[in-house]
Amino acid sequence: MYFNYRDFLKALRIALLQKHFRLRRWLYVLFFSNLFLSFIVLLAFFRWLDTLLFPGFRKIVVRQPVFIIAPPRSGTTFLQQVLCQDEERFIYWKMYQTIFPSICFQKLIDALVYLDHKLGGLFSRFLDWCEKKWFGGWDDLHMMRLDQAEEDGGIYLYAFASEAIYLLFPFIEQLWNVGFPDALPAEKRQKLMAYYRNCLQRQIYINGQGRTMLIKSTQSCGAVESIKKEFPDARFITIIRDPFESIPSNVSLTVPAWQAHSPEIAKNGPESRSYADLVVEWYKHLFRFRSQVSSENYFCIDYRDLRNDPVGTIERLYDHFSWTMSESFRDKLRTIGARNQNYQSNHHYTLEEFGLSRQTIEKELAPILEAYGLV
Repeated sequence: MYFNYRDFLKALRIALLQKHFRLRRWLYVLFFSNLFLSFIVLLAFFRWLDTLLFPGFRKIVVRQPVFIIAPPRSGTTFLQQVLCQDEERFIYWKMYQTIFPSICFQKLIDALVYLDHKLGGLFSRFLDWCEKKWFGGWDDLHMMRLDQAEEDGGIYLYAFASEAIYLLFPFIEQLWNVGFPDALPAEKRQKLMAYYRNCLQRQIYINGQGRTMLIKSTQSCGAVESIKKEFPDARFITIIRDPFESIPSNVSLTVPAWQAHSPEIAKNGPESRSYADLVVEWYKHLFRFRSQVSSENYFCIDYRDLRNDPVGTIERLYDHFSWTMSESFRDKLRTIGARNQNYQSNHHYTLEEFGLSRQTIEKELAPILEAYGLV
């Protein structure tokens, strides 16, 4: 199991020793850091048990995994939810599986679910209530439930190689590699990808049944080169959305977390600008990547097409990869298309409210805007 402990210690040093003392920030950092380390220890134990009880997972070959990779707020969640309906073809991560990516943990959960069913579902009803309390406030932006499809953020988080770390440690420039794993030294990239492959092997071992691994991974915007090297036959699906819409929407998710532990952080402060710079680099990195992967293994979706014609967009995606669409999935797809025909987001953000410059972003992303007709 890979853990980027050097950057973890660096983050602690910056938060606790190199910034002006704030009791609130210290309490947040110490509490969540200790909780994080406790989870790592527990996960390491479960994964050690995996090697003893289910050693066969190491023989699993990860064939042609499918990655949905795009910056957050680009429609990746909707695309994942649609493709996950094709259960004859795909398996995917559920949230609880990313919290503890371990065969033994999943077996334990299965046993508890069986026991709860025998007891009349009392615990499941209590858990439903807890989920609404824990995650309900996010439902308008990104619905999260423990048993629903989720991205692979938890996998990267345990390695301390995830942009989610910036929610607690908003030091983007000093911790650039955390949100951009392709910038890590070669040896660390290899260790990170070996750990990542190991996680996929466990998931396929327990849930695969001959199906393909489908992974939604906004975390991988800065790791696509490493993924391609580790999985040469991988298929990549990316979504291009107008950055003037997606970037402020993305930054809006981070500001409340920052202000919870550091109220002095302004909405339009340098932290917002640094995070926007990271997202801009993700756009550029993904744009360069398209020339590094064969066309038969790469498909780019225009967010406008996904929003306005989801059925036609998915049909073109399947045609591109020569996937056969079952009638049951086609029926589900039509239902989803009809349900989302008049979809309109209730959230609108501007660059200016976060201190961002349209002119600067336009200059940085000019080739991308022109290539996709976003100018």
